[in-house]
Amino acid sequence: MNFPFYIAKRYVRSKSSQNAINIINLITFLVIVIGSAALFIVLSGFAGLKGFSLQFSNTFDPDLKALPRTGKFFSITDEQEEKLDAVAGLVSYTKELEEKVYLKYQGKSHIAFIKGVDTNYNQVTGMDSTILYGTWRVNERQAVAGIGVVNTLGLSVNQSALVVLALKPGKGSLSPQDLKTKPYFISGVFGIEENLDKKYVFADLPSVQNLLDKKGNQVSGIGIKAASDSNVEELKNKIADILGENVVVRDRRELNSTLYRMLNTENLATYLIFTLVLIIALFNVVGAIIMMVLDKQQNLKTLYNLGTTVAKLRSIFFAQGFLVTGLGGFIGVLIGSLLIWSQLAFEWLKITPTLPYPVEYQWLNVLIVLATIMILGIIASKIASSRINKKLIES
Repeated sequence: MNFPFYIAKRYVRSKSSQNAINIINLITFLVIVIGSAALFIVLSGFAGLKGFSLQFSNTFDPDLKALPRTGKFFSITDEQEEKLDAVAGLVSYTKELEEKVYLKYQGKSHIAFIKGVDTNYNQVTGMDSTILYGTWRVNERQAVAGIGVVNTLGLSVNQSALVVLALKPGKGSLSPQDLKTKPYFISGVFGIEENLDKKYVFADLPSVQNLLDKKGNQVSGIGIKAASDSNVEELKNKIADILGENVVVRDRRELNSTLYRMLNTENLATYLIFTLVLIIALFNVVGAIIMMVLDKQQNLKTLYNLGTTVAKLRSIFFAQGFLVTGLGGFIGVLIGSLLIWSQLAFEWLKITPTLPYPVEYQWLNVLIVLATIMILGIIASKIASSRINKKLIES
């Protein structure tokens, strides 16, 4: 067995003759356990919040979306649609037409977006799963509105004739002759998140094209559902080649780049803050090892006289610090894992009476916490063990 490692294990298990040193060692170990558990719990909490935040965009946004490179609209030909149908890895696609409009109902008004969608829309997105009441039915006479729009205007399902007003293309004024109107009965109400609920009314694509004076092949976007085993980048390139240089194809992360960037920045900032706390806490390791060196000074002198080199003696306390931080980090992650699993199983911590606090158990977070603890532990042990020199031993 490796000699320094063997002695280090004995020092970790054995108690010092000085009770104060035993208390310091215990506090040091508890600090490592609590710090690593706290870091793992926070990272798991942020992973849950990230997933909770992204589930809204994952419901609303398709896997891929084709958008005009410039302007608001582009045209798709029958030939291009035939080519899209033949693309391997493309499960389905839906054509959309979106524009800002003015909504009116019984003297109340609201500015929102009307989105015309075809019959494939719910095969590409999960919007039909967000219906709070009513049904998802969009046609020439019926539309689906967000709960924010419904509450603002005081609409009722299948009873309210919502009037949509759109400005005619090329008209800069808001005079009555420059506006086109279209009434819709609300067939259903969806709820995703506050901004989207106030922003959108979904209607039939042909009726919206007619309202906005657009041709049957003019759209503002094409949503695409990719097969689960498809190569997304390769699929993006194929679709971009078919639709031409005037169209750009973006994946879900690119469609929500600001949200992803914000979540990743918050996660990194939290990790760095808790790592700083761990760095401060691991100064206790340095102090504990130095106290142990002073307590074992006579033993070190004996080992030195028996032929043990200074480097070997340093290795003993380096290994001791490594064992303490490694064991503390492992126990901390284990405690954190039990707490996260209990939240997933029993949902004991809730944001609201019906909404449990979202957490997510990820093995990547386990590796991040253990790696952080071990790296900091190695640095702390190296600093402390370097205090051992020939002068200290011989004094």
